[in-house]
Amino acid sequence: MKITGIHHVQLCIPRGKEEEARAFYEGILQLEEIPKPEALRRNGGMWFQFGHQQLHIGVEDQVYKGKHHPAFFVDDLLRFKEHLSLHHIQIQEELPIPGFSRFTIRDPFGNRIEFIQSSSL
Repeated sequence: MKITGIHHVQLCIPRGKEEEARAFYEGILQLEEIPKPEALRRNGGMWFQFGHQQLHIGVEDQVYKGKHHPAFFVDDLLRFKEHLSLHHIQIQEELPIPGFSRFTIRDPFGNRIEFIQSSSL
């Protein structure tokens, strides 16, 4: 018995902010939105697919800003940072960790998101 991977990560946004979330996650981050199962659509939010993983965006009455976050591998960290800067997204440089280059941002709802690339590439 063992855990074999991550199916999805869920972040939350305030109720009624789905279109703003789509503009950010689909428009700026260029994630592909996938249909939610019919039984879950009434809950609001949206799902995105990238590789074999998914990002689920749920809605809550109150969203908490904290250290919790997903970390997304990217294939060109510098170009991705430049892309985000062009969209006026504030970049937060992070303490280095062995073998990786990384930075974080906050989405429009305060969720922390890390972007990371192996420095051995």
